[in-house]
Amino acid sequence: MSVLPDLHLHYVQACQDLSQPENPFIARVLQEADKNDETGTKGITLKLAGNNHLVPVPRVTDDDLGVLVSVLEKAPFVTGLDLAYSLLTDAGAETIATFLQENSSLHYLNLMFNDIGTSGAELIAEALHSNQSLVHLRMTGNKIGNQGGMFFASMLEVNSTLEKLDLGDCDVGLKCLIATAIALTQNKSLKAINLNRPLLCSQQEESTVHIAQMLRSNSSLMELHLGKHGMKNFGVERLCEALYGNSSLRYLDLSCNNITYDGAKFVGELLKRNKTLKILDLSANRIEDLGAIYLSEALETWNMTLQALSVVSNNITDEGLVALAQAMQSNTTLSHIYIWGNKLDRSTCVAFWELIEMGRLELGCTDVVPYEVDGEVFLAELSHGLGKHRYWAPRSAAVAPGAANASLEILPVSEY
Repeated sequence: MSVLPDLHLHYVQACQDLSQPENPFIARVLQEADKNDETGTKGITLKLAGNNHLVPVPRVTDDDLGVLVSVLEKAPFVTGLDLAYSLLTDAGAETIATFLQENSSLHYLNLMFNDIGTSGAELIAEALHSNQSLVHLRMTGNKIGNQGGMFFASMLEVNSTLEKLDLGDCDVGLKCLIATAIALTQNKSLKAINLNRPLLCSQQEESTVHIAQMLRSNSSLMELHLGKHGMKNFGVERLCEALYGNSSLRYLDLSCNNITYDGAKFVGELLKRNKTLKILDLSANRIEDLGAIYLSEALETWNMTLQALSVVSNNITDEGLVALAQAMQSNTTLSHIYIWGNKLDRSTCVAFWELIEMGRLELGCTDVVPYEVDGEVFLAELSHGLGKHRYWAPRSAAVAPGAANASLEILPVSEY
């Protein structure tokens, strides 16, 4: 039986050798990792994220990362590295890129919300041309720009290992989206991609048309995030037409777009024909009552595969929300529904109170909870939703995968 190296001891020694002061946050995390009994069985993830701490921590810098990597080179049992909300720049990205080219054990890498730019994105993307171990990469919130996104699109033409890629909030542009769509017509390994909030100047929805064309031929993508694309009914129609024959996509995120009830009609028709989609996010659009009715008609009698639906903040009133509640009475598959931010009048409150009271809808699977005042039922908000842990996750315990916390979580691939 091989003896596992002492991470903390190696870190202290590396700091001395490189004349680098110790980062007490890194030292504490490595000490905790040394005590982990599962280290030798399934590997561990070092959680060095700089946010979500009761007491502020000294966030990881480029210099800190150089020392840490020298330790991890001798620790193949470290299979995940969470460096979110740190102080990494393009210099840190160069260190990461070198590590990825030489490392064959890292499966999960979270670099979200650092200060990595276009040149750093190029280095990391080039490293993934040859890396054959990384499965999940999060670049969320790094301002890599359109050119940085193009480097990742080129990487997808070569890499056959990566299964999850998060480029949300990265300021990518139209050329990057089109190049990514073209790459995914040939890529057979990527199963989830987040392309939320690109910077688009055109109103012609060219990127949506290319993504729809990709979905006609791609048979491996299971999760697609297209939030904040300025998508209108024309684009939704193209996507729905493409998904009629698609049998792989499980999770479609169309939140924060410009979809109205006409677009919801196309989505309703899709739900009637498509039998593989399990999670649908229409939050922060404007489908109104008529759109909700289109969805409820499809869910009530046609679709028995969708498991989670979010219509948060869609200007829906009693008529549409009650129709969705009634659809849940006959549809036993739909288990998660999120409705907060609409006009919750008396009929809606009673309808969802009945669903919860009879056990048809569990409190952990919705974002409302009923309460009673003077014999009248009202609904209060619960902090649940499809994007609950998109930007943060509790440090105390791992977040169980599932629709309620979905953010590149539907896939059976963890950071391990």
